[in-house]
Amino acid sequence: MLSGGVVTAYAGGALDRAGGLRRDSDGVRRLFESDRAEVVPLWRDRCLVTGESVLRLAGDGQHRLPAGIGEPVLLGLDGDRPVFAVDLTDLSEDEALGVVGADRTVDVRRLVHGLDPAEAAVLGYARGLCHWHRNQRFCGTCGSPARSVQGGAARQCTGCDQLLFPRISPAVIMLVELPGPPARCLLARHAGAGPDSFGLLAGFLEVGESLEDAVRREVAEEAGLVVDSVRYFASQPWPFPSGLMVGFFATAHSEVTTVDGEELLETRWFSRAELRDRRAARGRLGNPDSIDRLLLETWLDAPDRS
Repeated sequence: MLSGGVVTAYAGGALDRAGGLRRDSDGVRRLFESDRAEVVPLWRDRCLVTGESVLRLAGDGQHRLPAGIGEPVLLGLDGDRPVFAVDLTDLSEDEALGVVGADRTVDVRRLVHGLDPAEAAVLGYARGLCHWHRNQRFCGTCGSPARSVQGGAARQCTGCDQLLFPRISPAVIMLVELPGPPARCLLARHAGAGPDSFGLLAGFLEVGESLEDAVRREVAEEAGLVVDSVRYFASQPWPFPSGLMVGFFATAHSEVTTVDGEELLETRWFSRAELRDRRAARGRLGNPDSIDRLLLETWLDAPDRS
């Protein structure tokens, strides 16, 4: 169950984020105005699509954008080509479509499996960064307006000069295993889920916790289990709007679970044979673009050591 070689959806981006160029605001402006520039337009966190392709404005295309709408943020360099994102949320949907010549807007999660992984990573990055700019208009310390700086990598308060950076909310997601024979893993039915909808345990990191501590706490709180062995698997950017999912395998020594009936409705231990049957019946396990699917598939395809 080694994590080497695992690339999750929205990860593996190939852009050079160009940290050394960002402090030159005039240089960033010249990059945006250059014929080499590409612009990813977004509208309310949704991609703009024409035909079957996500729209990018290349060359002179960005000059179709109305003045004062959608301040560009520098995503990075693709070779010698600067790549920007622009948020058109201040326009109506019809206006945004008309300005860039797109057919419709689509959530990136509906597109991700038809995209090259590097393109999915760029779109997730653009979505998360534009969402942050739209929701970090003011300083949380003094309340003054904040302006975009460093090519959009940060904002700066116009009152107290504090630099504001995008905040990431880390969460752990874990596959809890009960060694055999036969080996089994724990899935839970969460509040609001259908009668036969089971998924992995997950939860947000709290102040003062390591990731491993968070795994142990969440498993204890949600399922009443004590786990000792906690093994890192892989991480996944989750720009919906600003998460980081960190996946683990954990080993429990008791199969007796306790749920609160509010957050979790029930838990169930599944053998590999049972999960293979579910995969065959449903065509997949877990969410198509989420690390939970990789955790489940990796455990399912590992040899049973019992």
